[in-house]
Amino acid sequence: MVILIMGVSGCGKTTVGELTAQALGWPYLEADSFHPEENLRKMSGGTPLTDEDRWPWLEAIRQKIAAFQRRGESAVFTCSALKESYRQFLGEGLGKPIEWVYLKGSYETIRERMASRKGHYFKSDMLKSQFDALEEPDYGLILSIDDSPEQLSRAIVNHLKSPKEGYSS
Repeated sequence: MVILIMGVSGCGKTTVGELTAQALGWPYLEADSFHPEENLRKMSGGTPLTDEDRWPWLEAIRQKIAAFQRRGESAVFTCSALKESYRQFLGEGLGKPIEWVYLKGSYETIRERMASRKGHYFKSDMLKSQFDALEEPDYGLILSIDDSPEQLSRAIVNHLKSPKEGYSS
């Protein structure tokens, strides 16, 4: 099983992803590590990425998800996956569906969090472009970032353990 925790930059994907992977004993993969250097340079310089910039990055993530599935291994991924077309692309041609988790928060809350972050290449003034691009999913597990990262991680683990139609562990 592959879990993909999504949302705009600053919503807590990395922290929640790491906690969830640790709780499950699964590997954790951060989508930012799949960005080509050119994308990192653009974002570090304050330039938002375009769709053209994102497709090779999304393809690299999809290939990694597919590799885990081929080996029958589970993993926790984090990725902004802002648009429905990105989420469809990431799940395209996989043997099993991705378990989507959306960390939802307001622009104001996330902007305040980002203003206090140091050393991250994504600057808080680029957040508006992410909210402008965001197409909120109406599927998967949708969690409010008003809860603590620990509460969010527990909610994900509990969700995976609860019986649901079409799900088997």
